[in-house]
Amino acid sequence: MATRVLMAMSGGIDSTVSALLLLEQGYELIGCTFRTFDSMKDSCIAREKGCCTVESIMEARHLAEQLGFPHHIIDLRDVFRRTVIEPFVGDYLNGRTPNPCVECNRAIKWGELLRIADEMGCDLIATGHYARIEQRNGRHYLRRAADTRKDQTYFLWRLTDAQLSRTLFPLGGMTKQEVRQLAADRGYVKLSQKTESQDICFLPGGDYRTFIQTECPAETRQKAFTSGSYVDADGREVGRHEGYANYTVGQRKGLGIALGYPAFVTHIDAASNRIQVGRHDDLYTHEVCLTDGWFAGDSSRSVQAQIRYRSLPSEAQYIDNHLRFDEPVWAVTPGQSAVMYQDDLLVGGGIIE
Repeated sequence: MATRVLMAMSGGIDSTVSALLLLEQGYELIGCTFRTFDSMKDSCIAREKGCCTVESIMEARHLAEQLGFPHHIIDLRDVFRRTVIEPFVGDYLNGRTPNPCVECNRAIKWGELLRIADEMGCDLIATGHYARIEQRNGRHYLRRAADTRKDQTYFLWRLTDAQLSRTLFPLGGMTKQEVRQLAADRGYVKLSQKTESQDICFLPGGDYRTFIQTECPAETRQKAFTSGSYVDADGREVGRHEGYANYTVGQRKGLGIALGYPAFVTHIDAASNRIQVGRHDDLYTHEVCLTDGWFAGDSSRSVQAQIRYRSLPSEAQYIDNHLRFDEPVWAVTPGQSAVMYQDDLLVGGGIIE
């Protein structure tokens, strides 16, 4: 009897090629697409056309039908709002810069997906992420994908050993070009040429400021988006800003002040609505404090730590929820994730405090 797998499908090339590969390997698939954040009406889904993200949901369903396995649309809007949207808004209102994809992977794409897999009698789950899984000393670790430009392990650092033990990443050993070629070879030429969105799913265009103003209560909104003081390192006012929630640590553009040198946001104090600014070099630091962290590396505690998705890893020591870097790192941002590797094995992570 074939192993049954719940296949997370987005309607895009990565999840479709993942499904193709698993079918060819003899797995029995059930497709699943989440409805997480949209304004579409149920009647749109019934018509299979017309508004918001219904097109991608229906594309996933049609692809599953073409490949010959059943497909389910799961409405997770309430739990998505509770576990992803509300913390995202709350972090910005507290002067932090969140990474919602990390929390979505933990709570939705694995937490809910595994729950649904159990309900449907599936042994495993699969996604189109670019990552690999490796077992060492009885524990499942994430390993960077073969295509380092597409590697997504940074966003997956909160996954547990138990979750990884039931996960398949069919694309982990492939490059993006190989995935596109495979899709074309199997007759999915149009899909193989499909462009990818880099936006957060609930922020088309990346306009988080308008989104937060829409989502938070009027009293909180007024405070977060009311003019306050820019101050220097000594606390002296050097200008006025447009509300602390409009800014992130490391930001230079759009500050609207002239200090005779390029100014950057170095600290945000939400309680007082004050933003500290300074020079580029003021943002360097040797040490980072983490919360909600874990570590499962070797006893040396020497790691390569990555403090944002697009940054290069830096050599560091992990000691008592602190990362101490060999060389200073720039613009460490509270709310973001610091992810630790030893070679290409993910051995820990935490939220930058």
